[in-house]
Amino acid sequence: MTIATPTRRRGRAPKVRTAPVRGNDSKASVVLRWVILILGALLFLLPFYLLFRNALTAEVDLVAPGWHWLPPTWEWGNLQSVLESRTVPMGRALWNSLFIAVTQTVGVLVLSGMAGYGLARIPYRWSGVVFWIITVTLLIPAAVTFVPSFVLVSTLGWISTLRGLIIPGLFQALATFLFRQFFLSFPKELEEAAALDGLSWWGTFWRVVVPNSGGFAAAIGTITFIGSWNAFLWPLVIGRSQESWTVQVALSSFLTAQSAQISQLFMAALIAILPLLLMFLVLQRWIVQGVERSGISE
Repeated sequence: MTIATPTRRRGRAPKVRTAPVRGNDSKASVVLRWVILILGALLFLLPFYLLFRNALTAEVDLVAPGWHWLPPTWEWGNLQSVLESRTVPMGRALWNSLFIAVTQTVGVLVLSGMAGYGLARIPYRWSGVVFWIITVTLLIPAAVTFVPSFVLVSTLGWISTLRGLIIPGLFQALATFLFRQFFLSFPKELEEAAALDGLSWWGTFWRVVVPNSGGFAAAIGTITFIGSWNAFLWPLVIGRSQESWTVQVALSSFLTAQSAQISQLFMAALIAILPLLLMFLVLQRWIVQGVERSGISE
């Protein structure tokens, strides 16, 4: 009776020699990284600190010589003065800016999204020509189209109205271009499965494509909202009456040739920046995903 003994393999896997990691070097790199991150965070938070400090500082202390890290006296009355000011309707301006920004953001997402999907997926004869025409408009400076746009809006009687502030910005060539590039990389298998189920282009877009494009739409919507909220020149020219003022126009009214209300200006700026901060905090995850997938940062 023979007992089988295990045989050793002739070939052995070569041993991989790893260089020893120095503990001091790794700790030093981690510390250096943390120092750089902390310095970058402090530089980023410095404007917010100055804005918050100056907004709650009295006018006398703000223009007085010397520096105080915190206000000598916390002037919470600046908030009430800004909201109840008769010369600058800040509450009305906030509502106008919010309504304009939300309407333009929704309009850009819907119109530019449909246009981008049509250029990327729906085959028709002049799709390439239309795409290049839209792309060429990106090379035209905004100052060139400003006067013709103003003449058109004035002819339609939209001066000092929300229509004149909203409608010219409902369609953006850059958003259409980005949507088109995004939909070119969209999985065709999902659209083919929708076509087999009997969905048309319209149904495929709204039931399949849109629900799977949330991150990218959040990135485009955030950029559009910020651009609309921070717009100044066009609302200044079109919104001549106080009822159609936006936040940026109202902020400029605190500094005039006759007076300069510095503390109230900082308080109004602090109020104006809060919606942007809240929106970024809520949509941060989707914004980062959309930027990564779209390549906007490039």
